[in-house]
Amino acid sequence: MAVRSLATLVAQGLAAERFALLDVGCSGGLDPKWRAFGQRLRAIGIDASATECQRLTAAEDNPDIEYVATFVSPRADRPIDLSAGPAAPHIMKMRDRMSFMRTREIREERLRTASTEEQLRHNAWEMTGLADPAKPVVVPDLLAAKGWTDLDYLKIDTDGIDWEILQSFAGRLAPLRLLAVQLEVNFVGDGAPEEHAFHNTDRFMRQQGFDLFRLDVRNYSTRALPARYIWPTPAETHSGRPFQGEAYYAIDLIRHIGSEGAEQMSAEKIAKLAAILSSWEVPDAAAELLLHYRERLAAILDVEQGLDLLAIQAQPESPRPLGYRDYMARFETDPPDFYRPEGNIPLSERLKAAWRAFLQPRAKR
Repeated sequence: MAVRSLATLVAQGLAAERFALLDVGCSGGLDPKWRAFGQRLRAIGIDASATECQRLTAAEDNPDIEYVATFVSPRADRPIDLSAGPAAPHIMKMRDRMSFMRTREIREERLRTASTEEQLRHNAWEMTGLADPAKPVVVPDLLAAKGWTDLDYLKIDTDGIDWEILQSFAGRLAPLRLLAVQLEVNFVGDGAPEEHAFHNTDRFMRQQGFDLFRLDVRNYSTRALPARYIWPTPAETHSGRPFQGEAYYAIDLIRHIGSEGAEQMSAEKIAKLAAILSSWEVPDAAAELLLHYRERLAAILDVEQGLDLLAIQAQPESPRPLGYRDYMARFETDPPDFYRPEGNIPLSERLKAAWRAFLQPRAKR
């Protein structure tokens, strides 16, 4: 069977390690892309919806994947106050102004008697059967209790105290040998140093030694003039202000070349990091790893095949994508297909560019 992704290629070469994943806020199930690791995948999914965890458990065929129904908190002795809402006051006020909340209000009565699947699709997790809010867990403590001392991937998306959950990992990410973190972030706020906002998340992650490799921005329209939804359910819209998004952080091994942590990382860890970056649609960063650690990775995977897979990934619109060596050779000729053809630029866009140039001419040298 042909290997179609770097993750699959890496999974086939893992011997001493597995791909260890922790998903905090796992309603809907684990991201299908990680199933490429097959039986080398080990995971814990945590969610406040006990009903959803039961459904996921019943459907799971990998004995090394566990779903835990519980609320999470930075302190085990601090019960969850469900009446406080899913985020900081400022975020809650902003959320209530959005069109998706108006749709939620319109559909509220129907959702109360809808299936769990439909409730979760509408992000109405609080309408499902919930875990006990008086008995939350601290996520790093849960990992320790289960004997997890090594973790590759952490995802946090709870529609709640994501920022506080993330802070509970302060100083604990490096001992876990964590490679990558996926986080839901907010682009609105009042600038407070402890609010769940992107600027605080980004500062925290960089202090923990992680770099930003991808950032997805989701726009949301207000209820004053709703825009079309992007998905079949009420959420982000085709226009509107940046409201929330997804931030992807990883260890930048190339930047840390020569440091103790980078040199001590196992070859299988490096291969898994490359697979993560490829799965994030950042194949260039994955290629850097394969090239720099070529000799160490040779025992795990065919590096040339891995580079070819990444090159193909970098040519999503090509009917006949080139292999890595041919792709790089073509780039060195500075070919026109690495640029946007001028003829495909709409007239309106060209006129706007010309007008901007007229209003802001380059300074004379």
